[in-house]
Amino acid sequence: MKNRMMPHHPSRLSAWLLVGLLCFLFSGGRTSAAPLRLATTTSTDNSGLLAALLPAYESQTGDTVKVIAVGTGKALKLGEDGNVDVVLVHAPMAEEAFVAAGFGVNRRSVMYNDFVLVGPAEDPARVRGLTQAPQALQQLKEAGALFVSRGDDSGTHKKERALWKLAGGQPTTANYREAGQGMGAVLIMSSELGAYTLTDRGTWLAFRDKLALQVLVAGDERLFNPYGIIAVNPARYPEVNYQGAMRLIAWLTSVEGQHRIRDFTVQGEPLFIPTAVQD
Repeated sequence: MKNRMMPHHPSRLSAWLLVGLLCFLFSGGRTSAAPLRLATTTSTDNSGLLAALLPAYESQTGDTVKVIAVGTGKALKLGEDGNVDVVLVHAPMAEEAFVAAGFGVNRRSVMYNDFVLVGPAEDPARVRGLTQAPQALQQLKEAGALFVSRGDDSGTHKKERALWKLAGGQPTTANYREAGQGMGAVLIMSSELGAYTLTDRGTWLAFRDKLALQVLVAGDERLFNPYGIIAVNPARYPEVNYQGAMRLIAWLTSVEGQHRIRDFTVQGEPLFIPTAVQD
């Protein structure tokens, strides 16, 4: 019987090995891998922060990051289902519950900004300058002013619901509309309708030149907006890219990552304040 195996060519085999070695060396010693899946809020995406940070991270580590920008609730649900590797969100109580339930590990504080209440310049509800956010919402309700809510279980929506609770409950009339959209889309909608809305300051600064809105209420300590990053638990989901998640966490909370967050501005104004490393 004839041997049907391909003839052995040592020179051809050596050539392929050399090509493989060169590819490995030029890739920085890393083998190809699936993208690191980051579930995060629309605020970090809409504000332009991630577009400013991730190219430097990818260049230094060789990782490729796939950004899934949704509300905090949806981002955490993606983590609970093991469909992402790491989450970057802004709802501390929900984050703590996520870790306590065993879905995430190694939660780290990254940065903060604040929420602001914005509305039309004519301010028909006369809330401009109020220092208590619940009082401002109560006044909106009494005035029958139009308010557009994210309505998407995002960190902003969670904060808004907590504030409405302090204000005696959210409106139940046609003056309260749930958009089910990201922050940028809600700001544009509010501007077109002449409505009020609650927004994180970062997205506001990134969008304000496109809007017929003004900041009317800010500075209440209840409007504080911290962001945390959490690796999805590899003990629960062995297939997640835990090493990649920890590289991203380490980089964002490193001196370099924190300085890049601090230095990110729109029209000269900083959007986020780093918390892991402070000068």
